[in-house]
Amino acid sequence: MRDGRPLTGQNIVLVGFMGSGKTSVGRELARRLGWEFVDTDALIERMAGRSIPEIFRERGEPYFRDLESEAIRTATCGTRTVLATGGGAVLRPENMSRLKAAGLVVLLDAEAEELYRRVVNEGRRPLLEVADPLARIRELLEYRRPYYAQADLRIDTTGRPVEAIVEEILKAWKRYVQGHHYL
Repeated sequence: MRDGRPLTGQNIVLVGFMGSGKTSVGRELARRLGWEFVDTDALIERMAGRSIPEIFRERGEPYFRDLESEAIRTATCGTRTVLATGGGAVLRPENMSRLKAAGLVVLLDAEAEELYRRVVNEGRRPLLEVADPLARIRELLEYRRPYYAQADLRIDTTGRPVEAIVEEILKAWKRYVQGHHYL
């Protein structure tokens, strides 16, 4: 880290909606590369000493987003890290700037119905504690679409095994590294 800025380019950052596969893909990708895996949601929970649903309930979404920005600042200071972000991390321009400076930003995407099936029974999704969670997913996806579009690469994870997604990211990483002349 130099002056609080990330060391540029030598990480893989996964962004996308909740349930898109960031954590499972990120863990496998980090294992394959022999890199560290950092999940910003887990980092936030460690920093706050409470779960994300508790943070939302006790302090609200703006406070959570502040913690998320702090977690991103912390997580982007190293190299050879696979970073999985929360679904709304891209909403703040300063977060997206840091993530793009940190390395290859990969959007893991999926159809709204698939995302719903993946998260409906988890009970740890404060933004989906509404009467119609599927409608809320569609609404949030539509709102976040321009933010997600800033990613360097989009991968549809609908119905795809983790290994196939990891392989696609590894191929993209090789092209990215060659284009940036990293060894």
